[in-house]
Amino acid sequence: QVRLVESGGGLVQPGGSLRLTCTASGIKFSIHQMYWYRQTPWKERELVASIDSGGATNYVDFVKGRFTISRDNAWSTVYLQMNSLKPDDTAVYYCSVKRQGLDHWGKGTLVTVSS
Repeated sequence: QVRLVESGGGLVQPGGSLRLTCTASGIKFSIHQMYWYRQTPWKERELVASIDSGGATNYVDFVKGRFTISRDNAWSTVYLQMNSLKPDDTAVYYCSVKRQGLDHWGKGTLVTVSS
């Protein structure tokens, strides 16, 4: 059974930083591309960043230069380092993996950027 558990969210002031963590189980982590998405009540879930099995990364334009995705295969963990946070970054952040054609999701971690 695939399980993804996110952590690291919280309240941060604009310009601040947070590091999100997602730990996976039930998959051969090292061979999978991993994704971070986010969602707010007024927008559909949107892709933030991805990292493939070789470590190649992709980011959507609105986080480029501010967010960094990384992975530690030894710990089956993917990270999202978020710097220079803006109020518009407020959302629930989800970790995701596709396995055997199915998308799997964690329960998410809430990030609130507010003064």
